[in-house]
Amino acid sequence: MTDKQRPFGVSMTEREFDECLPADEAAFRSPIPTQVVSNGEYNPLPQTAKQKQVEFLIKEMADKEAKRHNTTRRKFLASSSGMAAAFTAMNMVYGDVFEVNAAEVKHPDAAGDRKAKYKGQFIFDDQTHFIRDDFKEEGLLGLTKWAEGANVNPNLGSVPTNLSRYKMDNYLKEIFLDSDTTIALLSGAPFDDPNWWLLSNDAIQNACRSVNKMAGSVRMLGHSIITPKYPNWMDEVDRAITELKPVSWKSYTIGDPFGPSKYAWRLDDEKLMYPFYEKAIKSGINTICIHKGLMPRDYEKAFAGTWENATVADVGKAAKDWPKMNFVIYHAALRPWLADKPDMEMAQFEKDGYIQWATDLARIPQKYGVNNVYAEIGSSFASTAVTDPVFCAAFIGQLVNLMGADRVVWGTDSVWYGSPQWQIEAMRRLEIPDAMMKKQGWKTKLGDGRGAVKNKIFGENSAKLYRLDAQKIAAEAKAFDHDMIAQMKAEYLAMGGERSNAAYGYIAKEGRLPQET
Repeated sequence: MTDKQRPFGVSMTEREFDECLPADEAAFRSPIPTQVVSNGEYNPLPQTAKQKQVEFLIKEMADKEAKRHNTTRRKFLASSSGMAAAFTAMNMVYGDVFEVNAAEVKHPDAAGDRKAKYKGQFIFDDQTHFIRDDFKEEGLLGLTKWAEGANVNPNLGSVPTNLSRYKMDNYLKEIFLDSDTTIALLSGAPFDDPNWWLLSNDAIQNACRSVNKMAGSVRMLGHSIITPKYPNWMDEVDRAITELKPVSWKSYTIGDPFGPSKYAWRLDDEKLMYPFYEKAIKSGINTICIHKGLMPRDYEKAFAGTWENATVADVGKAAKDWPKMNFVIYHAALRPWLADKPDMEMAQFEKDGYIQWATDLARIPQKYGVNNVYAEIGSSFASTAVTDPVFCAAFIGQLVNLMGADRVVWGTDSVWYGSPQWQIEAMRRLEIPDAMMKKQGWKTKLGDGRGAVKNKIFGENSAKLYRLDAQKIAAEAKAFDHDMIAQMKAEYLAMGGERSNAAYGYIAKEGRLPQET
């Protein structure tokens, strides 16, 4: 495939795309996805035998409890008890990885008590997305126009495509009304062709100002995208510093996210990047968020000549040379796990404690003697939690124990995956098995959903990065309970508003096994 033939929104080949279906139309609407959903940057693993077991158990419990409470299965699954049922099913299949009890499933009051326990918890989502209103390319994620033209799925033309699911109105509903998210960091992505940008830097900041003005509190913060190697890219940096005043920078060392790109670069390029770091530190905007990992199955071919830029080989030196710069590594550099053989990946971890690319990131602080490197877990946490929660515990446990709990940052990559509430609940309930702790020699458990470790991950670490006074978080949380968004949420719930349990992106077709490329 040439650059122009490879469709926007997908790093997969035609054959790989032909193995997929749109998640919001084909996937079972469970409170927790019962198979991997891809945003197009990586290949979704076909539903595993264990995931099929989980789905069967969720349906079985939902039918039983819905009948007992005289409601529909859909409404039960949209409730807190439905969420608890999903985690119960996962524990039945994978072992006791998530903290949940039977009373939550059977008694709405018990589920309500748990919900009350977490009311006001400070949750800062470090990676969220939506698209501009005038974005016209219906190829985004669904890739309808390209798919029809390529004849990869003759039935796609009969399925309506609605980009509103990715726009601001649905974003606000999914993020703030259907989840416990307190503050969201609005992100974007660069492309070799600027016409494909989801949001301009101005649009990002305008959206943040509009939402915060409406809310009467700070609910959204925004990046400015930087494009190293683009002509005159530092001029846009200067303009952002002077006019836009973002809280941080965002970029892709691979250049175009769906490459291969002529603008790939390295964080430790002294000639290219060191003048930028100097300028960023002087401006006070000294945090940069970098996409790493999350590559498609055929990355060595599809990203020939640039895939090495998606590893963390350039992070350590840059961080050591610029200790006043914060480097937030998106997706925790997972390459990605689950490409084809999750059992093999888990066996590899059990053998030597290594997780491809993510372990390289986790070792940087000790290897280079730095404390300014952070792991953000968007998409990586979601995909591992729904496919092998034990591996997910290993992934998160390694980051916490090697980097420190104060260097792991919460992010969900929403709105691509719908409401992030299930991800929030999964993190609240997740724990590292004792046998794994002992074997790896780890000392730090994840603990209670509102305990010290998880509170750091959920919000305190980002509060520090983005200069929100950590000592005022509790007071701010109370303010968030009464701002306009809180009032809208209360009215929405009172009118019967509920999660759709929809995910947006790709799932693998039933019965199709990944093919080698």
